Amino acid sequence: MDKFIITGGKQLSGTVEVSGAKNASLALMPASILASGKSVLKNTPELNDVFTMIKLLKHLGAEINYKDEKLEIDSSTINDFTAPYEHVKKMRASVYVLGPLLAKFGKAKVSLPGGCAWGPRPINLHIEAMKKLGVQIELSDGYIIAEAKSLHGAKINFDVSSVGASGNALMASVLAKGMTVINNAAIEPEITQLADYLVKMGARINGIGTNKLEIEGVSELKPADVTTIPDRIETGTLLIAASITKSKITLTQTSPDLIESVLIKLEDCGCKISRSPDNITIDAQNIKFNPSSITTSIYPGFPTDMQAQWTALMSIAEGVSTVTDSIYFDRFKHVPELTRLGAQIVIDKNTAIITGVKKLTGAKVMSTDLRASASLVLAGLAAKGKTEVLRVYHLDRGYQRIEKKLKSIGADIQRIESKEY
Repeated sequence: MDKFIITGGKQLSGTVEVSGAKNASLALMPASILASGKSVLKNTPELNDVFTMIKLLKHLGAEINYKDEKLEIDSSTINDFTAPYEHVKKMRASVYVLGPLLAKFGKAKVSLPGGCAWGPRPINLHIEAMKKLGVQIELSDGYIIAEAKSLHGAKINFDVSSVGASGNALMASVLAKGMTVINNAAIEPEITQLADYLVKMGARINGIGTNKLEIEGVSELKPADVTTIPDRIETGTLLIAASITKSKITLTQTSPDLIESVLIKLEDCGCKISRSPDNITIDAQNIKFNPSSITTSIYPGFPTDMQAQWTALMSIAEGVSTVTDSIYFDRFKHVPELTRLGAQIVIDKNTAIITGVKKLTGAKVMSTDLRASASLVLAGLAAKGKTEVLRVYHLDRGYQRIEKKLKSIGADIQRIESKEY
């Protein structure tokens, strides 16, 4: 089990290329099930979650070739409709195969999902959407056992906006007979790209980019190629790496539009931001770092996946700030570890109250989930002395060689094998 050793206090400088979006890839890959033949997904990041989805699609029978971030998926050989626990337990997004399998083959057996070690994220929204489309579902021995002779259009109203459930309902409905309307659909960029990709495959979808999607079912889809959008969370994390070290860096192959809520907050803190269509330059040199409070919300609001990183940044701001997570109330497992580095943070229900300190001090800390891990690495970059971040396998789920990217712009960070847990 690897760990990072970080010697903090180094100023960063240079240019970093942002990888393709993890969450977009994990939706686009199962979408390939819907069309028999070969689909090509370019800019697919090399992440453990992507490798997990590849293994799952191979288990279903798909033929896959993956090299240099180019992923070729031939779905014409799929002959198994079971997503077993051994794959699904590693990643919640594995449940994305449910909708495509039902739409294409009329049956699916999918293990109830696992994944991150925090927070209740129930599967009921996925299940209820499938039932609306005419699917018979039984929960047995930890599996969703689903079957439908044919799917039919329906009106699906989500009580809460869910990226995963929206994606599953969308993929199931494109081959359903008749019209489907999805109300309160997620409008995150990853869902917008999924919808655009389905249209490229031959689906008929109106309202893309809004919270009301209207889908007119078609009889079949054809394979298509797509280039995955930039990862907005990696973009935000690297921007905070520059901010927390009071540095100037440029990010390429990204999109300011996807992360505007974070850019605005960084400007509130005193950072200077320069935007172009696919580049962002941030200059946090020689600034007084103002505190800036945030409340997470659905897109285009401040992302919950940036909450932990923002908490780390506010720990060195000159004053008091608050970080409220309105999406996942219990997503604060990074806070006890940040306090080991000297951060002053108090939790009140779903709000972290942060009093900025002049400096953080290196210590040994433990990663608990993907974004919490990122916050500890960021804090380590700013801390005086040496920080050891254990269990960095969490980071490998969602960041492509993050330590190499940080090292390329001047961070003192190394990955070593560790026997510590």
